[in-house]
Amino acid sequence: MDLFRRVSRTVSPQGRIFYGWYIAGAAGGLQGLSMMLWMQSYGAYVVLLQEEFGWGKAWLAGAFAMTRVESGILGPLQGWLTDKYGPRAVLRTGILIFGLGFFLFSQVHTLLTFYVAFALIAVGASLGGFATVMVAIVNWFDRHRSKAIAFSLLGGSIGSLSVPVVFACLELYGWRLTAFMSGFFVIVIGLPLAQVVRHKPTAFGENPDGIEFSVAKQNKKSITIPPDFTAREAMRSRAFWLISIGHACSLLTVSVVMVHLVPHLTEGLGYSLKHAGYIVALLAASLLVGQVIGGYLGDRFNKRVICTLCMVAHAVGIMLVTYASSIIMVAAFAIVYGVSWGVRGPNLVGMRADYFGTRSYGTIMGFSSLIAMFGMSIGPILAGYLADVQGHYLVGFTIVSSGAFLGSFAFFAATPPNRSNLEMKV
Repeated sequence: MDLFRRVSRTVSPQGRIFYGWYIAGAAGGLQGLSMMLWMQSYGAYVVLLQEEFGWGKAWLAGAFAMTRVESGILGPLQGWLTDKYGPRAVLRTGILIFGLGFFLFSQVHTLLTFYVAFALIAVGASLGGFATVMVAIVNWFDRHRSKAIAFSLLGGSIGSLSVPVVFACLELYGWRLTAFMSGFFVIVIGLPLAQVVRHKPTAFGENPDGIEFSVAKQNKKSITIPPDFTAREAMRSRAFWLISIGHACSLLTVSVVMVHLVPHLTEGLGYSLKHAGYIVALLAASLLVGQVIGGYLGDRFNKRVICTLCMVAHAVGIMLVTYASSIIMVAAFAIVYGVSWGVRGPNLVGMRADYFGTRSYGTIMGFSSLIAMFGMSIGPILAGYLADVQGHYLVGFTIVSSGAFLGSFAFFAATPPNRSNLEMKV
């Protein structure tokens, strides 16, 4: 009963559901579309494109890496546009480009058009996804920020859990029709979800978390206002660079798992595409559990320490699947890696907002993505090239695991920037 009251006060602090939770839900839906139709399904497309065109793993991984570089370069502009014009306008533009990219992808016959299609998909998914919606969420929440971020990320996990549906469509209807229908669903579902998202609560007569200042005064509580660094001030801090490096190391593993997990499972470990889909679903379920745990932990404990421990778990998980000799080791990978990925996500986003504030959050995260993109782009190409040369993923995955372990030191050293928080007594 006490738990129910706490949940009720968090979701409905004034007797009605705080609008920020609707934004978090819409953000989850948008991320679910991206994870289900592209990010988690890309490995299956790699297998099918190889069969039809005979393209090497490095070339196919290169397309994914190129899109990550493109998204990273776009990051500062995207962040500035989101801070200036609000997330809704950026989301709508991104969703349309995302859908059109899938339409073009369904007509691919050459490597060049494949790269062009995935460039459009990357730009659209970036503008219409994670980075844009996070700007809204960190503005609408303060005390419950980690919970709200975790709640929005659950949509991505649910989308990942639905990946077996995409895999089944690929086997039944082929990759072209599946890609075309993916573009249709992105536009038809994504645009209404984008309409729900709003930028800052004060523009709509709300306060972060839905808590009135007068209530805080009655309870004799103080409201802590984050320091609100500008992008230039943030980039002068040691914390900005260490967080960005740690993020790059985490994305090193994420990108390799997204691109090469399914080929490793099917070619290296001998699983069918259908059974590989089940492993991806278990990974997604573990990710979902981790996000719930991460949202709870992040509002109570040190986010920096949490991210450090998660990076160590990333390294352990990758090693498990690299040298798996049984289904138990593969399942252990999916659970260990998935849970740690889920816990890290909301805490990494929340840590940036806690350290640098929300006024220029989009721009700060955009510049940080320029560093983080190196992990997202280098990982798939390196693992793919080594697999092409050696015929297996053992060396490539081991290097990626080592990179994750090194990333734990970056997060551990990323102490808060030396600037006092402002405290406003009301």
